Amino acid sequence: MQINVGYELTYECPQPTPMILALSVHYSRASDIVKPDHLTIQPSVPIEAYRDSFGNWCSRLVAPAGLVRLRGDGIVNDTGLPDETAPHAMQRSVQSLPGDTLQFLLGSRYCETDLLSETAWKLFEGTPPGWPRVQGICDFVHDHIRFSYDHARATKTAHEVWRERVGVCRDYAHLAITFCRCLNIPARYCTGYLGDIGMPPPYAPMDFAGWFEAFLDDRWYTFDARNNTPRIGRVLIARGRDAADVAISTTFGPNTMQTFQVWTNVLAEANG
Repeated sequence: MQINVGYELTYECPQPTPMILALSVHYSRASDIVKPDHLTIQPSVPIEAYRDSFGNWCSRLVAPAGLVRLRGDGIVNDTGLPDETAPHAMQRSVQSLPGDTLQFLLGSRYCETDLLSETAWKLFEGTPPGWPRVQGICDFVHDHIRFSYDHARATKTAHEVWRERVGVCRDYAHLAITFCRCLNIPARYCTGYLGDIGMPPPYAPMDFAGWFEAFLDDRWYTFDARNNTPRIGRVLIARGRDAADVAISTTFGPNTMQTFQVWTNVLAEANG
């Protein structure tokens, strides 16, 4: 199937404002792209693209003073299959892990492994290592947190989520990532598009989604503590240690977001 993904964001900038944006479909989906989701800005200004240290496609620009509109709209081929599951995938010993996974064992801005290590071992030491342990973490986090946009804040960390027991998808991911790392399972944060494909109504307003990947056997697997069920049509934008590495926009000056719209729509298949 084909999925139309895109966004439109408008900012009010009182002065010219440098921005870094992570809004492009991830390079790992390059062969699936039917229509590229090129970033456009109104008023038009030069845009410079680059890869960050995690391989994500980023854009940098200087937004002019006044109202600025950012827009991207693309089409992506998708298998239409739910997230892969591998119940027998095993946890690797730390000494046998590939070198490029080791940074995802460490604490980071939103994932305080030092504050939650003792808690993680008390909660999950008795679970079978590997896939069952990561799934057990997802089950616990899914039940521990109440979803609420009213309690979202950009500074909330995994330890705060643990104590407050309320948050949004990024908070579910941060807490699950932290528990995984405390138990020596590499885990990394993901952001992207996740619509309601295959799900019954009512549907919530679209937003960018946060989930995570855990390294088991010899590869990364997708886990989603917020939804806690395999989903269809997940389209990755960026990966990093936590949400600090994959912010959709980082601005260097005062600004106000005026509008925020995200879409993920299945396109009707053309008749033979």
